[in-house]
Amino acid sequence: MCGRFVLTHPSDALARLFDAVPDNDLPDVPNHNICPTVMIHAVTRPAQEANPDAAEQAGTARDGTGRRLRALRWGFVPHWATAMNDGPLLINARAETIAAKPAFRAAVRSRRCIVPASGFYEWVKDAEQGRLPFYIHSARAEPLALAAIWQSWGQGEARCDTCAIVTTAASDRMGRIHHRMPVILATGDWPTWLGETGRKAAPLMRPAPEDALVMYRVGREVNSNRATGPRLVSPLS
Repeated sequence: MCGRFVLTHPSDALARLFDAVPDNDLPDVPNHNICPTVMIHAVTRPAQEANPDAAEQAGTARDGTGRRLRALRWGFVPHWATAMNDGPLLINARAETIAAKPAFRAAVRSRRCIVPASGFYEWVKDAEQGRLPFYIHSARAEPLALAAIWQSWGQGEARCDTCAIVTTAASDRMGRIHHRMPVILATGDWPTWLGETGRKAAPLMRPAPEDALVMYRVGREVNSNRATGPRLVSPLS
């Protein structure tokens, strides 16, 4: 599961890194405690669907063909939902079932995106001490490219573009903290995940290499979704 993450890299740096045109209404950074239902950064491409209105519905990039760095609501809302809060909050999509789930199967075919993250939190459940938070980030101190899917919901002023982060079984090392982890895309796999190469994306939904991540305990303050500030990612002394 991925239920809380961090983004400290500036939007202009992310736009250069992902070779994407940035929107003007991107969320503020840094944010050391990004929670579900807020707007988050995402890299998208125009949807490739049979529907002739798909390009408009998808929010086509300004140049009509290229990547776009934009804001999406974290919490996927299926197209059939009658309200934003209709049904469970879908912040994650399991790699093992994403292609079969009615809520996700169209999106994983044609609306895959990348969510940049500087790192993410996960919790160990301890019988005596309760929930113990860990912070996980790239061993290279570079942004993580989290695999995600997105969906437009509503029309006109009520329209909202929403997303879910794809998760997979944890690597052996990550499994000491939690049995799930977000799918983290290698740089060379970004084009395939975004639908630019014609190659299948399913093989990319796998655990990150064991040496790709650094993980350590942090203070319990992050257990509150109202906490903020760089101290949240400081190693527990």
